[in-house]
Amino acid sequence: MLDLGSHTSLNGLSAVVTGGSRGLGLLLADELLRRGCKVTLAARDTAELERAAALLRRRNRTGVRTAVCDVRQRDAVHDLFRDVRAASGSVDIVVANAGIIQVAPLEASRAEDFEDAMSTIFMGALHTSLEALPHLRESAAGGRLALIGSVGGLLAAPHLLPYSCAKSAVGTLAEGLHAEAARDGVSVTAVHPGLMRTGSHLHAQFGGDRQKEFAWFSAVAGTPLVSMDARRAAARIVSALQRRRTRIVLTPAARAAGLAHGLAPTLTTRLSTVAARLLPSADSAPDMQPGIDIPTPTSSIAAKLRKWGSALNDRAAAAYNERWRTDQELTQRHRRRA
Repeated sequence: MLDLGSHTSLNGLSAVVTGGSRGLGLLLADELLRRGCKVTLAARDTAELERAAALLRRRNRTGVRTAVCDVRQRDAVHDLFRDVRAASGSVDIVVANAGIIQVAPLEASRAEDFEDAMSTIFMGALHTSLEALPHLRESAAGGRLALIGSVGGLLAAPHLLPYSCAKSAVGTLAEGLHAEAARDGVSVTAVHPGLMRTGSHLHAQFGGDRQKEFAWFSAVAGTPLVSMDARRAAARIVSALQRRRTRIVLTPAARAAGLAHGLAPTLTTRLSTVAARLLPSADSAPDMQPGIDIPTPTSSIAAKLRKWGSALNDRAAAAYNERWRTDQELTQRHRRRA
């Protein structure tokens, strides 16, 4: 059996990153390419994938491919890995990163929002894992699989309940797969990032008092000390993959929160209750809206909060392919207006 503690070069290995067209996924792909991997970016939108590949090539990254794939559809994921194997000769590294973020109080959330989160985040990770494992078992280098969870999966985050539920399931899946896949020479790494400056606030969905929800989320996600530089996060995640680590929790705040919840779950739940009372109340907004569509807040408090915390996150959005609208988002927007 492969020594799962081994630390070998990734040079020449074939990697697949789902949700690889923007944000953390794009940065993970960039880091894998930097270390000599051939990388396939998988995402739902063709135009967004093309922009991502162009960004990487401008950085002199060679060996990048793209594949349109909806991870919610298992047949599509099956075809993805079949095609990667045919094109690259093997599948050695897989990062299940695809996901969505919904920010809203419970009163403004619907059962469908939980279903969407579970379908994309958890079922996407499950489909990716089940279809990747047969190929990873055949890897001459010993397959590596990483599932991107979140600190929101280690403890419930107020106004992020669908996201937290789905990420919690991903964390459990990663632990179970690690236990069962090791005998086949495949390592599975559970990744639990805290807040990162990726610019994802522009594609997150906001409900309730959208301007205020967008203001607090974008500010906190972009505040130094609380959030982490996403490029540094990507480098640490790839290093964890390379070293076949079982689990990695990123940012001191995330590690502290996870530890506190493990040692004193009642206390942390009460603190979450206090935090929830400080967040905006729900209004009568009928549905979710992407952050990129939300106008600058008119409320002085919300405007100052947005300006104070999100400058770094806004710059990250421009750098990591988050400022563009996907074809799918444009279609949905036109339908809403019609």
